[in-house]
Amino acid sequence: MLDTALKQTIQSAYSRFLASRELRARPAQKQMIAEIARTLAGIRTGDKGERLGENHVCLVEAGTGTGKTIAYLLATLPIAQARKKKLVLSTATVSLQEQLVHKDLPEVMAHAGIKIRYQLAKGRGRYLCVNKIEQHLERQHELGQMPLYEDEAAEVLDAGVLEQYRGLIDRFASGQWDGDRDNLADPLDDAIWRPLTSDHLQCSNRRCLNFSACPFYRAREQLDHVELVVANHDLVLADLALGGGAILPDPAETIYVFDEGHHLADKASGHFAFSMRLGSSQKLAQGLGKRLHTLLDEAAGAVALRDPIERLDNPIRELTLVLEQLAPVVEAQFQQPDGGERVRFAGGRVPDALVALGRDLTHAAERVQQLLEQLVSVLREAMEGEIAEIDRTIAERWYPQLGVLWGRVQQMAWLARSYATPDPEGRSPTARWLNRIETDTHTDVELRSTPVSAADTLREHLWEVCFGAVVTSATLTALGRFERTLDQLGLPADTPAVRLQSPFDHYNRGVLVVPAMRTDPSDPQAHTEEVAEYLGQALPGMTAALVLFTSWRQMLTTLERQSESIKNRVLAQGAYSRQEILRRHRERIDAGEASVIFGLASFAEGVDLPGGYLTDVVITKLPFSVPDDPVDATMAEWIEQRGGNAFADWSVPAASMRLTQAVGRLLRTEQDSGQVVLLDRRVVTRRYGRQLLDALPPFRRQIAN
Repeated sequence: MLDTALKQTIQSAYSRFLASRELRARPAQKQMIAEIARTLAGIRTGDKGERLGENHVCLVEAGTGTGKTIAYLLATLPIAQARKKKLVLSTATVSLQEQLVHKDLPEVMAHAGIKIRYQLAKGRGRYLCVNKIEQHLERQHELGQMPLYEDEAAEVLDAGVLEQYRGLIDRFASGQWDGDRDNLADPLDDAIWRPLTSDHLQCSNRRCLNFSACPFYRAREQLDHVELVVANHDLVLADLALGGGAILPDPAETIYVFDEGHHLADKASGHFAFSMRLGSSQKLAQGLGKRLHTLLDEAAGAVALRDPIERLDNPIRELTLVLEQLAPVVEAQFQQPDGGERVRFAGGRVPDALVALGRDLTHAAERVQQLLEQLVSVLREAMEGEIAEIDRTIAERWYPQLGVLWGRVQQMAWLARSYATPDPEGRSPTARWLNRIETDTHTDVELRSTPVSAADTLREHLWEVCFGAVVTSATLTALGRFERTLDQLGLPADTPAVRLQSPFDHYNRGVLVVPAMRTDPSDPQAHTEEVAEYLGQALPGMTAALVLFTSWRQMLTTLERQSESIKNRVLAQGAYSRQEILRRHRERIDAGEASVIFGLASFAEGVDLPGGYLTDVVITKLPFSVPDDPVDATMAEWIEQRGGNAFADWSVPAASMRLTQAVGRLLRTEQDSGQVVLLDRRVVTRRYGRQLLDALPPFRRQIAN
């Protein structure tokens, strides 16, 4: 229960914040603070501060303009401090993390009178590995970084790249740079940065000679001394997968706030997705023995290495044999009457032959994995000076390489186990399928496995163990209801959930236009031609527009159909990075020029172009899932088997959430105005159309007959 003193603390902080910023209280913002405070303060605790019982999670959908970030900060900070709990703020995007660290948290501390120590947490991939850059500079091509697949060849370090690496290590050594990629004055391309990072399988932790200078562990140490951690969904899920408390604070002592919470379920599913390229895996297995014996030769036949390496000979042969046996069985799947470049297994159920080979592959890969783990342990001991016969420099050079191999074989084992193990009765299925992969040099086949729902995983590893949590976003409801989100997240149907309307005057500031159209998206070619025709007439009158497509083909075809004058003002996804497109768009508008962005789904959310930067949003087609998406297709089958209607129960609600996100790009401040144009008449010709329209903000409507 929210006691009087804590209630007064929260109210006083809010009042101070408003007065200091010379702002007026927003009803929806006050309601959000109250809802969060009511849930978290109502958590019952034991003698040691542990949570007792449930009802410790709440959902808040807060429309654009609510001020949700300030609301959840002012509600959670006093409660976390009063309960002596850590606070983890998790987002889906780097931009929101940076906004929290550089803007929102400093504002709350400065204006609300709340003092809190906070730190931004990132994964290893954002930090320089000192060992890696030293190895690249000292021994450029002796071992290098092993690519995940042989067609992903390691980048050649030409003179320009080597000069960049030397510059990085010089700035780091002199203290001018802390090793954090995001703190570089000049951004580096991924291809240049990637070889300089590590992961938990390659990192030797405290055994590393550079441990005391390690940028990642320096940042990690600071997390122990703060009360609030700003993280992202991937990092939270990675921590939970390691048991919780490995990277971030102990979940049982933590209150989580998941901003952009509509991404959490998909992120969780992705963490339990496995893949394996068959041809590449065969080559890895075929070359593994030779590689290990090279290590043994370099270590002068060290006894500690000889035994596990020799014991690996038979398991490696077994692994190679099973992969060879798997190849024709996999290839046969593409020869089926309905085979193509992708083969999806209905209901996630793979053929018996693949189940049997999956069991054999699981057994073989796990045997190899266990012995590789033993080798990694030997090298770890050698780095600690416990095995004198193995030179430490050799151990340091090979340790990350064996860590990579260990991780690849582990992934192989996980994928094989997924294919060999039927889904539990009554639980949501796993989508399983094959993709043919074309590269510049050869063709390969990829085996994929992805759970269609992460509800059980989130329930077990997050909700049941955390002290408390808040899930918030501008879009948590589908068709105005929370059921879909609660189901995806694995939360009970009676979880407190509140929907707060945006304070914007949508009716007077925005118009939703559905023009007359001759064609229907069911005829893609004719619809694309009409979209191109409409835009050719409409875009010359638009100065700041965002045009959203559902497919690359439609976007590129539409662009090709435009006149040169229109093409010259279009910034199309794929030509530049998303951030560069947005920068160039703003630059053009500031210069008084017209600018149009052509984008796909990634531009339908998270794009913040207030005022004159965006006055027209054109949605070419309702954002239904791609019909042949393996995960969605498997989910649809499962819904139908349980007596539901996949289209009504899954596809329409999903489209509703995406459509709401897309139209939300238009009004970003109370002063904004403009129009949303929807070039899909199904909103008025189909039964579900009214549901989709009614779930949108209350724009003024102009629907042609």
